[in-house]
Amino acid sequence: MQHFIKIDGKVRTDITYPAGFMDVISIDKTGENFRLIYDTKGRFAVHRITTEEAKYKLCKVRKIFVGTKGIPHLVTHDARTIRYPDPLIKVNDTIQIDLETGKITDFIKFDTGNLCMVTGGANLGRIGVI
Repeated sequence: MQHFIKIDGKVRTDITYPAGFMDVISIDKTGENFRLIYDTKGRFAVHRITTEEAKYKLCKVRKIFVGTKGIPHLVTHDARTIRYPDPLIKVNDTIQIDLETGKITDFIKFDTGNLCMVTGGANLGRIGVI
């Protein structure tokens, strides 16, 4: 296997490895970067992005809980668990994750007036304002 394809910054050689919503796909040989998003018909669409955009990923916060020894954790839509998140981050907020370090660099509150993409149901893939 040749190591040309990276998904979320990690080389993947398994041809059956699943890629999901907001995953960053990088092809080092051609220098191309893509992000998987939904089109208006609810199918996955490959969207070309810049190298700067390929350094981060947006994730929806699914769950926040307190683990052992009182350490707060959050779980994202792609099953990442992050320890010690910002106390201002709540469920349904969106966080920006640096793919190299896995740390939270920014977050967007789930408030009225913010832009969003529908990720489930009959309106899957539509972009609108909350």
